[in-house]
Amino acid sequence: MGATVMIVDDAAFMRMMLKDILNKGGFVVAGEAENGAVSVEKYMELKPDLTIMDITMPEMDGLQAVKEIRNRDPKAKIIMCSAMGQQAMVIEAIQSGAKDFVVKPFQADRVIEAVTKALK
Repeated sequence: MGATVMIVDDAAFMRMMLKDILNKGGFVVAGEAENGAVSVEKYMELKPDLTIMDITMPEMDGLQAVKEIRNRDPKAKIIMCSAMGQQAMVIEAIQSGAKDFVVKPFQADRVIEAVTKALK
């Protein structure tokens, strides 16, 4: 069985695209969340091997969610995803403990590469 991944993005369409890429790559999508606040609760419940987190979301953004999840589980593996032009936020996310980032629109091979690398 493949590693479990939780997808966090406020856009259902983006979650669907990621789920498709991950399933084809042999990973198991353990759960989804539509904002950072929900992702923290879901993370604690599901304990996925990896989380893919959008940066810009309502209620609690991805940066806050990464900090919150890593406070509760320092070994949490998180990859950020963002649109182009959010380099400063990506750097802050990496400093907050994210392992990597992927840029939207997603390229399947880049997503799989980032996930595989983060899980090692």
